[in-house]
Amino acid sequence: MTNTRMNTRIPPARSQPAPRTPAAAARPSARERGTRLLAALFLAPTIVGIVVFTVVPIVGSVVLSLFHWNVIDDPRFAGAANYGEVFGDSTVLVSFRNTLLFMVLAVALQLLIALVLAITVNGRMPVWLRSVFRSAFFFPLVLSAASISVVMKYLFNQDFGLVNWLLGLAGIAPVPWLTSENGAMAAVILVYVWQQFGFSFLLFVGGLNNIPKEVHEAAALDGATGLRKHLHVTLPLLSPTLLVASVVGIINALQVFEQPYVLTNGGPGDSTRTVVMVIYETAFEQLRFGTASAVGVLLFVLIMAVTALQFRLSRRFVHYQ
Repeated sequence: MTNTRMNTRIPPARSQPAPRTPAAAARPSARERGTRLLAALFLAPTIVGIVVFTVVPIVGSVVLSLFHWNVIDDPRFAGAANYGEVFGDSTVLVSFRNTLLFMVLAVALQLLIALVLAITVNGRMPVWLRSVFRSAFFFPLVLSAASISVVMKYLFNQDFGLVNWLLGLAGIAPVPWLTSENGAMAAVILVYVWQQFGFSFLLFVGGLNNIPKEVHEAAALDGATGLRKHLHVTLPLLSPTLLVASVVGIINALQVFEQPYVLTNGGPGDSTRTVVMVIYETAFEQLRFGTASAVGVLLFVLIMAVTALQFRLSRRFVHYQ
C-alpha cells in the first residue's frame, strides 16, 4: 500500500492596517482638503465682495460718524456730537417720519397689488397670455428709477399732465400732485409701487405654483371658494413668500431716494424728504460727512430693528409646509 502525503499550503497571513489614532482620524484626507479648497475658491469672490462693498463701508461709516470732516480739512474727533446734532435737527426728524410713513403705505400697496395680480394671472389663463403678463409686470423693475421719475414728473403735472387729463374726462378737477403735501407723497408712492411691485409679483407667482393643487381641491370639497379659499388656504401656505417679499420691500422702501428726489426734490417744504435724501444733501451739498454718516448709522439701526421685528413676528404668522 502506497501512502500518499498530502501537502497543505497555508496562505500567508495578510498584514492588517494599523488602527488610526484619534489625531489621524480627525485629520482630513487629501481628497477632503481638495474639496474644501475648491469650495473656498468658489466662495472667495462673493466673500471678498461682501467684505469690500458691505462690511468695510459700514465700519467706515460708524468710525466717520464720530468725526467732523468736510473733505478739505483734517478730520476732528467729535465723539457723539454728530448724533446729538442729528436728534436736534428738525429736518432729519421729519425725514425719518416721512420715510416710515412712505414705508408703511408703499409696501402695503405693493404687496396687495402684487398678490392680487399673481392670483389672477395664476388662475385659468392661456400659457402664452400668462407669460405676457409676467414680462409686462416685471419690465418696470429693470428700468432706471431716475428715468422713470422724469417721465412720471410730466405725467403728474397739474396743468398738462396725462393723469389730470384722464381725471378731467371723468369730471374730476385737476389734482396738484406735485405741489401739495398729500398729493406729492401720493405721487411718489404710486410711482415707486408701479416700478417695484413686479419683484413681489414674481415671488408670489412662484409661491402659488408651489402650493399643491390637492390642497385647493380639498378646500373646494369642504365648501371653501373664492375669497374664503384664499384667506384660509392660500395665504397661510404663501406666508413664507409673504415674509420674504415684505422684508425685501421694507428694506428697499426705507432707502428710497430717486423717486422723491426727481419728482419733488423733497418738497413741497419737507413733505417728501426722505432719510437718504438728507444723507445725500448733508454729505455732498453741505460737506458734513460726519453728520451724514451719523444719519446713515441710525438708518442702518432702524433697518436692522424692523427686520428683526419681522422675523420675530414671523414665528407666529408664518406657516411652513
